[in-house]
Parts: sequence; C-alpha cells; structure tokens
Amino acid sequence: MKQLIQNLNSGDLEVVDVPAPRAGVGGILVRTRSSLISAGTERMVASFAQSNLLEKARARPDLVRQTIEKAKRDGVLDTLQAVRNRLDQPMPLGYSAAGEVVAVGDGVSDIRVGDRVACAGAGVAVHAQIIAVPRNLVVVIPENVSFDQAAFSTLGAIALHGIHLAGAQLGETVAVIGLGLLGLLTVQLLRAAGCSVAGIDPNAQRAELAMALGARWAGTDPAELAAHVALSTDGHGADAVLIAADTQSDQPVELAGELARKRGVVVAVGAVGTRLPRKTYFEKELHFRISRSYGPGRYDAKYEQEGHDYPYEYVRWTENRNLQAFASMVGSGAVNVEALITHRFEIEEAPKAYDLVLGKSGEPFLGVVLRYTSEPDPASRIAVAPPADGRPSAAATSVDVGVLGAGLFANATLLPAMKATPGVQLVAIGSGAGLSARAAAGRFGFEYCAAGGDELLRDERINTIAILTRHSLHATQVEAALRAGKNVYVEKPLCLTSEELDGVVAAYGEQPRQPMLMVGYNRRFAPMVVALREALRRTSEPLLLTARVNAGFIAPEHWTQDPNEGGRLRGEGCHFIDLLIDLAGHRVRRVTTHTLPDAGRYRQDNFTVTLEFANGSIGTVVYAANGAKAFGKESIEAFGGGISARLDDYRSLLFQQGGSARRMHSRLRQDKGHRGEWQAIVRHLTAGGPPPIDFDELVHSTRATLAAYESLRTGQPVEVSAS
Repeated sequence: MKQLIQNLNSGDLEVVDVPAPRAGVGGILVRTRSSLISAGTERMVASFAQSNLLEKARARPDLVRQTIEKAKRDGVLDTLQAVRNRLDQPMPLGYSAAGEVVAVGDGVSDIRVGDRVACAGAGVAVHAQIIAVPRNLVVVIPENVSFDQAAFSTLGAIALHGIHLAGAQLGETVAVIGLGLLGLLTVQLLRAAGCSVAGIDPNAQRAELAMALGARWAGTDPAELAAHVALSTDGHGADAVLIAADTQSDQPVELAGELARKRGVVVAVGAVGTRLPRKTYFEKELHFRISRSYGPGRYDAKYEQEGHDYPYEYVRWTENRNLQAFASMVGSGAVNVEALITHRFEIEEAPKAYDLVLGKSGEPFLGVVLRYTSEPDPASRIAVAPPADGRPSAAATSVDVGVLGAGLFANATLLPAMKATPGVQLVAIGSGAGLSARAAAGRFGFEYCAAGGDELLRDERINTIAILTRHSLHATQVEAALRAGKNVYVEKPLCLTSEELDGVVAAYGEQPRQPMLMVGYNRRFAPMVVALREALRRTSEPLLLTARVNAGFIAPEHWTQDPNEGGRLRGEGCHFIDLLIDLAGHRVRRVTTHTLPDAGRYRQDNFTVTLEFANGSIGTVVYAANGAKAFGKESIEAFGGGISARLDDYRSLLFQQGGSARRMHSRLRQDKGHRGEWQAIVRHLTAGGPPPIDFDELVHSTRATLAAYESLRTGQPVEVSAS
C-alpha cells in the first residue's frame, strides 16, 4: 500500500510502498478514502523537518542539552550515531482521516466490516491507503456525511473541546482570534450553540468567509473588533475568547485580554505565545486555559491504545464523544465543511499538496484534502533489495536472519551491529506498523519487509529469528519461532512469568534438532567485561559485586513502566542480574529486593537486588530512577582475592591488585558488547563453537530475575530454583 512519509534529516516528502498493517487486539483496520492536511500542525511539523540542523537546534534547545549530556556520558561517536539514527527515522504525516472498515480486531464488538468511519490520532490516522486505528479513536459517521467531510472530524473535535473549556452558553458573546480551518469550524460550532460570534484574522478573505458561515462580525482590524464587542455587550466585553491562531507571538493573548469581560475565559486552542500581560489579566481576574487537543483521553495510553473509556456520567465529553458530536453536526447541516475545502489531491500527489501548504506554490488555500481513489495493494510483504543468493536454511555458511521489531533501539543499536558482523545475512524484517519495517529494510539492506512475523516464520531461507519487539510479546514469539524450526535471538527479557518460562523450556525441548536460543545479554560480551571476568576467575574466593545503574526517570505512563510489559526490574534489571551471575561464575540461591517509596512519581523503579550465590559470593544491583543523568549511567565494582576493580560506563576499567594498577580506556565510544554477542552467535551457528550463553544458564538467569520480582512484590527473600 502507499503511505506519505517525510525524512526528518532532509525534509524530503515521499509516497512509498509499505506493508499493509493488521488490525491488532482492540483495533480496527480502515481503507482510507479521504484525509485532511492540517494547515497548522502539519505545516509546522513539515517546516521543522525541512529546516537545516542549526535551525532545528535553535528550535529545540532542550534536545541540544540532552545531546551534550549524552556525549559526555557515552562518548562522541555513540552520540553522533544516536542523533543520525533519530534523523533517519521516517516520519508519518497526518492525523485526521475517514474511510471504510475492512477488518476488526479481537475485543471490538460495536464496529463492523463495511462501516463508514472517521479516524483520529497522530501516528495512526495517517496519510496512507490502509490504517490501523485503536477503537477509541474511531467513530461511525452518518450516511449523509461524505468521506471528505468526515476527514475534518479530528479538527472539529479540537474546536469542540476548546468550546467546552470556555463554557460558552446560549446567548453569550464569544470572540475567535484566528480564522483558519480551526477558527472557522469554531465559529460555526459556536453559532450552532446559540452564541453571538465575532472573529478576526489578517486574511480578509477568511474574515469574509467567517461572516458567510455565521459570524456576527469578522474583520482584520483589532480596534474594530474591540469596538464591535464593546458595542454588542454594552461595554462589558466578550464572555469568552478562543484563540485559534498559530503563531509564536504573544499578541493573540494580549488582544484576548482586552476583548474579554471581567472574570471572562480565554482559551488557547492553537499554538500561540503565552506570556500574559499580568495587569490586564489581573485587573479583570481572567481565567486562562490551554486546550489539550481533542479532549479528555488524549495522551492517555489506557484510553487511546487499550480502549478503556471514561464513565459517561463523570466525563461527558471525551475525545471520542467529541468526534461523534462533530460528525453528527456535519450530518445535520449545522456545520458546513464543503465551504472550507479549496484543494483536493490524490495520495500519489501528496508532495505537491504539501508544497501548497508550505507556501512554495504561492497559491492561497484553506482546506486541503487527500483522496485515495486507487486500490491499495493489501500485501503484507514488500520486496526492498534483491536476494544475496538462494542458500537454504540448512546451509552453515551464514546466519540468515529474519528480524521482528523495528523500533528505535533496533535501528540505533542492534541492526547496525548485526549488519557489521561478517556471516550475518539480513533477509527480512517485520513490524506491526509496517512503515518502520520498510524504513529499516531500506536502510540496512534487508531483502524484504513485512507486517508482522508470519511471513518470516514461513520463509525456509531464514534460519534465525531475532525478536526485538515489546517485552510482553517475547515468550509467545520465542515459542513460535522455536516450533518453526528457527534459531532464536531475543532481546531481554526472555519472558515475564514463570508460566511463560516453562512454555519456552518445553518448546525448546520438543525440537528434534537442538536450536540456538540466545537472550540479548550483550554486556557479557563487552571487551571490558570480558577482561574483568578473566581477572576474577583467577581467584577462588567469594566475591563482592555491585552493579550501580543510574537509569534516569521515566514517566509512569510510559509503556516500559506498565507491569504487563515487565516494568523496569524485569525489563532492564534482568541485564544486571545476569551480568553479576556471569561475573560470579556460580548459581544464585536466594534473592532479596528492596524498593524506595514511589511518592506518586515512580513505579517501583528505585530498587536494590541482593543476590546470594552458592559459593558465598554476594552481588548487589542498585537501580536508581531518581538521580541526575549527567552523573553517568552504569558502574560495576568487584572485590575478592586481593583484587579491586571498577568499570565505568564501558569506557574505563581500573584493576588494582597489590601495589600495581592496570587501566583500559575508550575516549570516543562505549562498547557494550552488541557486536561481540553477534560474533559469538555466528561462531556457534557456522563453525560449531559453543553457544554464546548456555541454555541452562539463560533459564537460571531468568529464574533469578523472576525471583527478584517476586521479592519486590512480597518484601521477602525468595529462594531460586536449582532447575
């Protein structure tokens, strides 16, 4: 199917072929018929992408500071690679579309195939022939509403939410500053609510259109607007002022303060400067509110992604109910959308449409709609590069890899390491969204990309599956890959529960040919860790080991904090539990976990894990989310047999034994072992070398992590099973 993307680095816009997405659990698959280009939000995003690196830096000084801190901590080369990776990611454009339902995922019972729907949401209601949208971002539209009209629903919901925040009531006077698409929709909705509306915009034609659409007064002169408002309210001023402008200037909030009556309401719906003139707002005791997009539910993953609705009697106007209301008002004739459409383009002509919106053509415009007349290719597999050769999966000359997952970590770290490893042949990559797989396939030279993993599991050419997806998917995908006869590399964690671990062990044991199962515990293969381990093997005494992780704060609503995704102990703490097991060289017999109080800010992600080993060694993981990132992330210390050692961020290692000291140092970059682990995989699969990590040790490391999580929940020490 075809989708419009923009390259963040060059700013180039392109319509590309990507695998068609699938309807996931709680989701709906829509064959797009129309989508709207927002002249405000999308123009801002597209303009930012087309700016040069210096202009980008000036626009986002916060990101510049983060980059400098990362360079100090991780090294210049790693930071440059991270920045390049961010800029190389394709950016999907669009957030308001309409079309026909072609598939419905599990858990959705009130939407049917064939329904005509409007869809909302950045990253989901994109400019593409087929889109996968969560249930709460979809509404069925009236039969008399065209797809072109329904494509305005997201913008209409934004306008409605601004009106709800203003509390505008029948008979009140409301001023609207900015008469673009959002402002003109706001004017019509206010008029339908029985308000007297006055509007202003620098564009005289838009002011004239506002009058035609029901404004009592509209013009270009702020003084004339103020005079009209004063005259029509007996000098009191507007009951509410809605700012629908798009400018960094503070002039709209200044004008709003002048127009509003005492104790009136000012709502910033558009992106405007917000330095309020205190004297005006103080003397009138004005209420200033900033509208958050489509309404309650926006930016709440539980609502948008997982489909948890808010109770109707407590939250009357959610973003979904705003979408419904707007579509109904278009159907009733209360809102005229056709008057706002000035241009229509086919999806194949989308770059031309953006030239118009970005002002490159010099032609006036207002509503720009993309149409999708051509039939989409529903294929879930897209060829990207010609095959290297036709080697079957039984060949031992290379590791022919199919990758599941194409997120930022995969693109920034693992895929470059795999591509740089001799003996690795990148065959195919699949992801749920399709676009990320298409981009990674082109960047790293995969032969084809796919939506999901079924194509990869069926491909006999592929002998190794690399699973780089979300944590909750790992166990199921590992089992499926093992049963398909593939070798498996899975990013940590291997699984999230003892039941999942038992399932993986069973699937591994069922295979007639013992496959490779490798978990991405890359730190074992870091050169400085290898040197530290070799030094510690020289002593038979019990060791004292500490891994300190200054992990940094992650917001509670981030997916990694979701217990269903493992949380930070199972999701990342497993790395350091495994590393200490490797350095100790013995099995863990008991685990005790302690955590700081969360104080409403954390999700049990400030914790210590104490590992008691069978030989008497003790290991401690100190994992902190409440520190300063600039302090450095990881430090490993080891003591035993007269040896003291400290490793800092995989860039420096100090050994002290007796009166002598030895140092290793890397100035420009870290080496956390990602290439080393893939080199070990290739040696094992092509030359018959030992497995990178013994299967039994992987199982034990996972059991130790699950015991640490159990101790976190119960507050008691937990014995680790020897099996």
